[in-house]
Amino acid sequence: MRESQIFFAWFVYNNGNGTENVVKVLMSNPNSDTQGAPAQRIHHLSSQLANQIAAGEVVERPASVVKELLENSLDAAATQIEIDVEQGGARLIRVRDNGVGIHREDLVLALNRHATSKIIHADDLDGIATLGFRGEALPSIASIARMSLTSRQPGEESGWRVSSEGYAPEGDAAPCAHPLGTTVEIRDLFFNTPARRKFLRKEKTEFGHLEEVVKRIALSHFGVGFQLKHHQRVVLSLRPITNTEQYIERVEAVCGQPFRENALAIEYEAAGLRLWGWVALPAFSRSQADMQYFFVNGRVIRDKLVSHAIRQAYRDVLYHGRHPAFVLNLEMAPEQVDVNVHPTKHEVRFREGRLAHDFIFRAIHRSLADVRPGDAENRGTSEQLPAQSMPAMGANPLPQQGVAVMPLTTSQRMASFGGGTATYTRQSNISLGAHEPLNDAYKVLAAGAVAQPLADSGSGSDVSEVPPLGFAVAQLHGVYILAQNEAGLVLVDMHAAHERITYERMKQTFNDGGIKSQPLLVPLSIAVNQKEAALAEEFSAVFASLGFDIQRIAPETIVVREVPTLLSDADIETLVRDVLSDINTYGESVRVEERLNEVLATMACHGSVRANRILTLPEMNALLRDMERTERSGQCNHGRPTWTQMSMVELDKLFLRGR
Repeated sequence: MRESQIFFAWFVYNNGNGTENVVKVLMSNPNSDTQGAPAQRIHHLSSQLANQIAAGEVVERPASVVKELLENSLDAAATQIEIDVEQGGARLIRVRDNGVGIHREDLVLALNRHATSKIIHADDLDGIATLGFRGEALPSIASIARMSLTSRQPGEESGWRVSSEGYAPEGDAAPCAHPLGTTVEIRDLFFNTPARRKFLRKEKTEFGHLEEVVKRIALSHFGVGFQLKHHQRVVLSLRPITNTEQYIERVEAVCGQPFRENALAIEYEAAGLRLWGWVALPAFSRSQADMQYFFVNGRVIRDKLVSHAIRQAYRDVLYHGRHPAFVLNLEMAPEQVDVNVHPTKHEVRFREGRLAHDFIFRAIHRSLADVRPGDAENRGTSEQLPAQSMPAMGANPLPQQGVAVMPLTTSQRMASFGGGTATYTRQSNISLGAHEPLNDAYKVLAAGAVAQPLADSGSGSDVSEVPPLGFAVAQLHGVYILAQNEAGLVLVDMHAAHERITYERMKQTFNDGGIKSQPLLVPLSIAVNQKEAALAEEFSAVFASLGFDIQRIAPETIVVREVPTLLSDADIETLVRDVLSDINTYGESVRVEERLNEVLATMACHGSVRANRILTLPEMNALLRDMERTERSGQCNHGRPTWTQMSMVELDKLFLRGR
């Protein structure tokens, strides 16, 4: 056997008694040349094979093809795009636009690799403002399908067409009749690569992915009209939007009316960044992340840094296991974001990741915190505030015991609507927390929170307008407060509402006093790798602000000497490792804050009014007034809703009034 035809292989096997043996085996090379020449020589791939390999990076399914073609149409300044599909895109994909078109002499070149009109110099890669730019999509798609490319530019009398069947076209473009713009027709996707075609799913599944791509791109370009047909049936038709007031109409067409009714419009600008769009209220959460649309400079992305920032913004108000819904656009200078990090361009890399993360987090966090009962000016809805119906999402109901309905006398009803002398915003000496026993551990922190007087509206006389949550009229089963406002009936979960109020006050009290630390009797030594140890040393000041005293005592060892008092019983080692992991990935961490908030939430739960507690009418009204002033009062600490509204129209429907 010639030397060029042999090679050695090492095999590891277990002999059954817990030890492993290594065997070196002499084997024949099946690819060796029988003439003794080297088995593998470096050579150029054929253009067809190179294009098919490139297609594997950008074309996974019909939806991938549509994405690439739509991005090309948008870069061509199209204002109307039509997509025709058959068999979920496997048989036919036709994308027609009214853009600037392609020059007749460039049609053949457009189907060759590394051909593009969007970059010229290497410096152009540092500030890419177009969606497509690398010249890979068209030749890659043409290598695995039967393609025809037809285009007509302004000033030309006819259009021009080139065709290909799995390889680059030969010859010049042929004249044909065609309107202004470009049409790309893809037939029999993967016809020459059956191994990849068999991985396609059912027609319905593939079309679902394709439709989702069209919807995502439609939400990033409001000035463009889109029409999607499947088997000649119009599935989606979106007209171009001419003014910003109509933006929400397209959002509703894609995301549905329930999203619009629960959408909060936001717009923040700072440090060269601008974030605008809509975020759904926490009550409109989803069981899966199927309604999350984020765009950077008009480009659809799925980025872990962005996802982390949004999750953190919702962490204090979202029910566990649920996902937020949003349509958000981030605008920034093109040179501040690198979009050339993935062939499909779904991922981006921010030049200043921590700045982008903090900006997104603070914008959404502040927007959700500023929502109060009755706020309608920032909603993505019409002028009238929709019914604030918040389903409990499977929460366990509180015990239904106690008095059925508290009877109210005429004098009590009059007092609740202004029979006294004070308005509903005046402070009183009423304290719900004063009736609830707290153990010594809770009293220290909760002294300024739970026992703080709440607002009193039970003695107001000159009430100029009814407050958003109205005035209490009864208590139901010692669990719910029934109130009347201008819209109709308000139903409040008194424990959940007071829990949020108490929690927010505790956080404010805690933040004002700073994080208290306590030394460990025996310092905790943690073995880490060198990178984590360097991070702990570099961010020692950050750990100190969180109540930790952490020092690096060896290249791969850190020691914890002090921890936050409230977290003395926590798993400190796991917490420190998680914080280091977050700092390494996102440049910061909120793990400690989350743990502290969990402790405060537990304390707030114990310090809030319990079920079956009978409240007086002034106490109920005081709770309503505090809800109107408290951040995030629409949800309790666990993300469950605290109140719901039933309008008079809804009540009339229940009793068939007006029919």
